[in-house]
This record gives sequence, structure tokens and C-alpha cells, in this order.
Amino acid sequence: MKTFRKTILFLLSFMTISCFGITSVPKANYQVVPLPQRISNTAGGDFTLNNKTVIVYTKGNTPQKQTAEFLAEYIKFGTGLDLKITDKRIAENAIILRSDSKKEKPESYTLTVNNKQIIIDGADEAGIFYGVQTLRKSIPDNVQGTSVIFPAVEIKDYPRFGYRGMMLDVGRHMFPVEFIKKYIDILALHNINRFHWHLTEDQGWRIEIKKYPELTKAGAYREQTVIGRNTGEYDGKPYGGYYTQEEVKDIVAYAQKRFITIIPEIDLPGHMLAALTTYPNLGCTGGPYKVSQLWGVFDDVLCAGNEETYTFLEGVFAELIELFPSKYIHVGGDECPKTRWKECPKCQAKIKELGLTDDPKHSKENKLQSYVISRIEKFLNSKGRQIIGWDEILEGGLAPNATVMSWRGIEGGIAAAKEHHDVIMVPTSHLYFDYYQTKDVDNEPLGIGGYVPVEKVYSFEPVPTELTVEEQKYIIGTQANLWTEYVPTSNHVEYMVMPRIAALSEVQWTMPEKKDYGLFLRRLDSLMKLYKKSGYNYATHVADIFAKTETDASKKAIIITLSTYDNAPIYYTLDGSAPSAKSRKYIQPVEIKETTKIRAIAIRGNDKSKEYTNQFDFNKATLKNVELVSVPHKNYTANGAVTLVNGTRGGNSYANGEWLGFVGKNFEAIVDMETITDISKVSIGTFMGIGAWIFGVTDYTISVSNDGTDYKQVFSQQYPVREENDPRDITVDVKAEFPTETARYVKIVAKPTNSMPDWHAGKGKGAFIFIDEIIIE
Repeated sequence: MKTFRKTILFLLSFMTISCFGITSVPKANYQVVPLPQRISNTAGGDFTLNNKTVIVYTKGNTPQKQTAEFLAEYIKFGTGLDLKITDKRIAENAIILRSDSKKEKPESYTLTVNNKQIIIDGADEAGIFYGVQTLRKSIPDNVQGTSVIFPAVEIKDYPRFGYRGMMLDVGRHMFPVEFIKKYIDILALHNINRFHWHLTEDQGWRIEIKKYPELTKAGAYREQTVIGRNTGEYDGKPYGGYYTQEEVKDIVAYAQKRFITIIPEIDLPGHMLAALTTYPNLGCTGGPYKVSQLWGVFDDVLCAGNEETYTFLEGVFAELIELFPSKYIHVGGDECPKTRWKECPKCQAKIKELGLTDDPKHSKENKLQSYVISRIEKFLNSKGRQIIGWDEILEGGLAPNATVMSWRGIEGGIAAAKEHHDVIMVPTSHLYFDYYQTKDVDNEPLGIGGYVPVEKVYSFEPVPTELTVEEQKYIIGTQANLWTEYVPTSNHVEYMVMPRIAALSEVQWTMPEKKDYGLFLRRLDSLMKLYKKSGYNYATHVADIFAKTETDASKKAIIITLSTYDNAPIYYTLDGSAPSAKSRKYIQPVEIKETTKIRAIAIRGNDKSKEYTNQFDFNKATLKNVELVSVPHKNYTANGAVTLVNGTRGGNSYANGEWLGFVGKNFEAIVDMETITDISKVSIGTFMGIGAWIFGVTDYTISVSNDGTDYKQVFSQQYPVREENDPRDITVDVKAEFPTETARYVKIVAKPTNSMPDWHAGKGKGAFIFIDEIIIE
């Protein structure tokens, strides 16, 4: 009877606990972003974080005390627990910060958890800080005013690269001091240790230089700003501002406390219209100049033959190095047209004085730019600093001690590493965060173009296999860049950066053999909950349905595989109707063999995902064999020739994987219809975007054949070069109609603009053409 009563009491107690909603103590999860190098479960017993826990730092260690204060703030934010910090020795219920692992790799740490302590032992103070970041991110998102269990563990962690950067352009659009600090906090959350601050542009000079006060009176402001992508329409509103030296000092100190070094950039000798507006004597023509109201690249640059230019630059950098303790100073060097230098008597005199001549690799004007960069490098070296420059500084010969930031692909980085120069990889293809992060650009804020989703960022490997083991050592790190022509607000900055910065952080920190995109997405889910709790404005595209489209030529079918990062159930329709939980549930890949509109949603509890929609249009060319006679540009190969006959249109972004891009050659393709077929119409889809140097077709020819050898031309048409006053990004179908022909093979030739007109920044150079679909009727 006593046993029965005890059982009843136990059950009643259990039911009471359940009814009052008392749940188990939340447990920390060490699967964070970036993923630590080694996580080992141990038998030391779990640690319970509660309101009696104390954070202990080493007495007299100011940086450690600051990190302890950060940890207390993080824990209060994450749990509601208000912990005390102390430099007294406490053995139990303590989080202990120390730096005893002096022989370990820089910035490394060991995080040990047992039933009495959490110990974060750093190789240096930065290592302790990164251990704190891991601990902070391991706290569950649903904790408030309760204890947290930290399972017994030993984490040994260190960064793959010593240089882990993120750039922000404040020249095109400027952001408040408080947001710059918030941006630095976001970087710290992701273990990033370099903030590349792009401070000057054609559109505005953003830093006070006391020797040249007019820079921030005239050069910091533009009269108005173009609307959209150089549409010719303007907002009519003056725009500008700058950071005072006192503000800069405050921001530098703020970053230092978070173990982030700020690398300032004064871009030269191009992108200097703001400075030329202030001091027109520094230009080749003498002006007048105007702070640019447009986006782009401009012919007016600093005069390389004028000694006053070097006096000005040395004056600017002399003040800059007093504000920024960074080893590196970024000097730009990108996108500097040589148009003015070729015509400028002073520049030509300097070329003659230096004995510069053209050679098969470099023009004398390119060598003159090398002289400019080398001269500034010599000045900065004399002050104990090193320079970083964009990969154009390779043109004309590399300055002796320069570090190259390779942005136009990885080729510049490879070339620099082979010359034993340090390299930071920042290719547009993977690490330009001003590019769109989804193919659905119609529902995104206006962007510059391109397509860099989270997965593409994550896939980047900074160390090229083309380098020897010795040469690979010169790849010192990587960073992502956020240019702000089309990013006018702080909220927009956050949206473009997160969560792509999370993928970047694993490229920078985690060893490549430990990376796994599927597992990363699960860990990213927890990090995004922290974003939400922090009030960040982050993109959520990773929660959308992921659709993989393949073609099966043997079945004459398009195969669609749908998935979500968390395996949420997916429901879809094929008749164009809106999907719901009552629609067909996705179980296996869907085969499409005729014109179809697929619509799908994922359902998570009461929440629906963004709808996935795609239209597949079949025509006589769909899924036929296509021979690409001309090879597309290596950055725009999409899925190869099948992209042209996969039933899918390219959409409004040329870099979304549905367009083939060609430059310096005709587009030429041959479609094998497999049997003799009646043909009277042949169309191709094209994309045009002047800002991206993409022009339309200038000549379109169709020929047909029965044997694939002898062709008969059935259509030919020429088209004018696109006009300057039409800056829109548009898609245009180029159509050929002719009397019905019977043929098996169809040859399509489309010629590009071989020389862009004088009004364009790329005048004289060949334009891209982009093709998405061949339609034969």
C-alpha cells in the first residue's frame, strides 16, 4: 500500500510539473558558426550557469577585463543572468579567462567545461575573445532568467587564416558612427579581425584631413544623386558628410577592444573626383571638376606628372597613419583610366623622365601607375607601414613590398603569390556582397546585379591548387566587400551582409576538410535566431525552398528536386494554382515533359515559406542537343550548352546561372533537331545592362542544314548599338522569321558590340552578350 501511495504521489507530482509548464534546463550547443576545429566530449561533468556564476579574469590584465565585461554583457543578453566579474581566484561555479597557452597558434584557444568551471585559455588575448564568442553563440535562444547547462567538453580551436576581413564602402553612401560600431560588433560575432574601411570615392571624401580642410567642405558633398542605375534622373537632394578625426579615433578604439584592426583606404590615383573638385590643380586638365552624382569609372584622375599630387598624398597619409595603427594602409589602385595621362604633357614628361616604354605586357601609362603606387609605398614604408592595393597594381609592375587584394577573379592573386607577394582573395564571383543573393531579384531592393547566394560564398576556396605548397603560404586570407552605390541605409547594409557573412566566416576560420554546407545550414539556423534576438535586419533566403533543375535527354524531361535546409514538408502544384497543405506533397523529384508552371511552399508549423515558382516552356528546341561553337566566358558558363534549351528563361539577373556570357567573340551554336523538322521562327533571349558592359546583339544570322555540313542562310539582320540614354537592365528576344524550311540542323550566330561607344566607360573595348534560351518554332 505504501509503495502504491508513493507511485501515485510521484505521478501527481509529474502531472503538476507538466501542467505548470516547468521544463528541463536549456542546454548549450557547441555547433556554432564558425565551426571550431575540434570539439571533444569529456567526462568532467556538466557545468550549470546560474545567477551565482562569476567571471574571473587575470589581475592587472586590462584587455582580459574588457573581454570579461563583454562576456557578462553577452550572457545577460542571452539569458537575463547578471553575472559579476572579478580578478579574485575562484575555483567553483566560475568562468575563468586566462592565457597560459603561449606556444599555441596566434588567436587560438582551448575551451574546457567541467562540473566546476568553464575555462577559456587563449594563446593570446584575441584567442580568449574568440573563445568567448564560441561560448556566447552556444547559448540557446529560448533562455530568459534561467540556468543553462553546458555539457562537459574540450574545444581546441584556431583560425585557418590570420587575415579575416570585411569591407564597407562609405564613399558612395555614408553611415552614422553608431552604425559603424554596430557593424564592427557584427564582424566580431563572426570572428573577423580586419575591417577594411573604404573612405574616399568619386562621390565623396569621408575623412577629415586637417592639412586640407577644404576636402570636407567641398569634397564631402555632392549636389544630388542619380536615381537607379545611371538613369539620367536625379533626386535633387544634396548628399554628404564625413567622419571627424575624433570620431575616427573613437571608432578605432572601439574596434581594438574587439580585436579588430581597421585598415583605411584612400583610393588612388583613380576614384579621386571628390579630391579634384576641391583641388583642381591635382588633375591633368585643371578642371573644373564636380563630385560625381553618378556611379561608374571616370577619366579624370590624379595627375601622375604633377609633383603637387605627391605632396598632397603624403600630407593625407601622414595624418592617416596617426589615426590608424594598422600595419596595412590600403591605397586602392583600381579602375584608373589612362585617357588623361596619354594626353597630359606633365604625365608624358614624367614618363620620359623615368624612361618608361611600352612592352608586350604593359603600356608606359600602366608603368606610370606602378611608379605612383611605388612612390606612395616608399613613403608609407618609411613610416613603418605596408600597402595593400587592388589587383590592378600588378599592371605595369608590382611595387616591391605590396600586398595584392585580388578582386577580378583569383588570377591576380595567383600571379602575385608566384612573385612571392602576400595576397588577400576577394573575387567578385564569390565575395561581393553588393551582388544579389537570390535569383528572385524582382522582390529584392535594387542592386548592382550579379548573383552571390550563401551557398556560393560557402563554396569559395581561397588557396588555388595552381600554386605550389610554398607559394600557397602567400595567401594570407580573404574578405568580402560591400560596395554601396545601391545600399543607401544602415538597414540595407545589414540585409546585404547577413547571413552571407556567416558563410564567409567559415571560409576564413574553419579548415576546408571540416566544411559541409548541409551541416552549416543547421548551425546557421541557431545563429539566425541570435540575429533575430539582436534586432538585425538579415536576409532569410536560406529558409526558402531550394530547387535543383536537371535535364534528362533520354526521357526528354526536366527533373526538379526540391528541398529545404531543415527538411520541412513541401507541397506543390503543376497547374499554376496556389499551393497549400492540401496540395500534392513532395516525395521524389518531379519530371516535367511539357509546358508547366510549378509552384511550391514549405510549411513549418503555422508558417509558410516564400513560394517557389518556375515556368518551363517547351518548344521544338527544348532538350535537343546543342553544340556551342564559341566558348562562353569562364565566369558565365551556367550549366553549359543545355542552358540554352532547358525550357527556363534567364530572368532579370545576368549572373544567376541561367545565362551564358560571351565577350570578344560571336555567339555561335548549332541545334540538332534529331529529325528533319519544319522551321519558320528562331529566337534567342538576350540580356542588356550597360553598367555591366553588356550590350545587345548587332548582327543575327540563321542558317539551316540537313547534313550538318552544308548550310543555307535563311535570315540575317543587323541592329544598332544601344543608345547612351537607355541605362536600364532589360531582356530582349531577338527574333528571326522566314518562310518555312525543312532541316535537321539550325546554326545561330549573334555578333556582339566589338567596340563600345565613346560615351561608355569601357569605350573601345568589346562588350559582353548574354544568351539564355533558344526557341525554335
